[in-house]
Amino acid sequence: MNEQNNFQQLFSGFPLKGYRVKNRIVFPPMVCFGFSDDHGLVGPKNLEHYRLRAESGAGIIITEATAVLKDGRAAPSQLGVWSDEHVAGLSGITEVVKRHEAVSILQLHHAGLVTPAAVSPVQFCPSADPEKPTSRELTAVEIGVITDAFIRGAERAFKAGFHGVELHGAHGYLLNQFANPLWNKRTDEYGGSFENRMRFATAVIKGIREHCGSEFILGYRLGANTPALEDGIKTAVYLESIGLDYLHVSHGGNLQNLPRPPKGFDFNWIVFSGVSVREHVNIPVIVVNEIKTPERADFLIENRLADFVSLGRPQLADPFWVRHVQKGEAVNACLSCKPRCRWYESNELCPARKRLLNRQD
Repeated sequence: MNEQNNFQQLFSGFPLKGYRVKNRIVFPPMVCFGFSDDHGLVGPKNLEHYRLRAESGAGIIITEATAVLKDGRAAPSQLGVWSDEHVAGLSGITEVVKRHEAVSILQLHHAGLVTPAAVSPVQFCPSADPEKPTSRELTAVEIGVITDAFIRGAERAFKAGFHGVELHGAHGYLLNQFANPLWNKRTDEYGGSFENRMRFATAVIKGIREHCGSEFILGYRLGANTPALEDGIKTAVYLESIGLDYLHVSHGGNLQNLPRPPKGFDFNWIVFSGVSVREHVNIPVIVVNEIKTPERADFLIENRLADFVSLGRPQLADPFWVRHVQKGEAVNACLSCKPRCRWYESNELCPARKRLLNRQD
C-alpha cells in the first residue's frame, strides 16, 4: 500500500440539507442502458453497479436518469419510476448506497423532443419541431399530467429510501426544452417570458416539496447555456429562490452561445459555467465534465470554485477510483474514447473496463 495522499479538501465533509456528506466526490447520473429492460425495473447489474461505487467511497451517488413516464424515456431499457412496481428495485439501490454512508439521490427525467421512435411514435414537447414531423406540442392538460408524473416519481423515490431527487433540467431534455426560448415557442402561460418558461419546473418543484417534505433533498441538473450563460445564472438564482437545495451544472443540449473561460482557467467551458453559477447563489454547486484527476478535483474544492465535483467516467473506468485515490494507489484511468464514450453504447465495450478485467484475470 502506498503512502496516503494529501487531498484533504477533496475528502473533507460538507453539509447538504440535514446531512453531512463525507467527502466532495459525486458519482453522477451515468446512463446504464442495457442494464434494465422495457419495464424499467432495477436488475442485478444496476445493483452491482451502484454497490461498487458506494463501497469505493463516493460521498453522493446520483442514480442515472430515471423516467417518470414510459413514453418519455431516452431508450427502451432506461430505468423507470412511473409505477409503484419500481419501488422495490429502487429500494435495493438505496440499501447498498446507505450501507456505505453515502447520500443517495434519484435523477428524475423525461426526454421530451428527443424521445426515440423505439420508445414512442410521437415526441411530446413544448413546441413541435418542423424538422421532426412526429413531434407534437403538449397541451396544458398534458403538461399537468407530466407535472404530476414527476411529483409521483419523487414520492416513489422517497418511499424507496432515497435522500432526495435531482430534476434533469439539462442536456436538451424536457425541462430544459421548456426553459430554452430556442425550443419553446409557445404563446400560452408556458411560453414567452422567463416566468412562463419556468412555470412547468416551478410546479414540479413546489409539488415535490409539498408531497415529500422539507427534509427531502431537491436538486436540479442545470443546463447553463440555456440559451446563454447569463440565462443559466438567472435560472439558478430563481431556482434557489423557490427552494432548491443544490445545483448540478452541466450543458444545455446545444452548441450555441458557449461561454468562453478566461485566460488561465485550466478547465473547460462547462466547469467554468458551474464556477460562474456558484458566484451568484448560496446553495451548494456541483461542477462536472472532464475533471478526471484527483489533482484537478481537489484544486476546484481547495480554491472554493465548487462545493462538489462530479467524476463520472473516471468512476466508470475504475469502480474503486475513490478508494484508490484516498489510499494513494494507482487508478485504472479513463481512456477518453473519441468521438464518443464507448460506455454509452455498452459498458462491455469500454476499453478501460476491459483493461481492468484483464488485470484481474
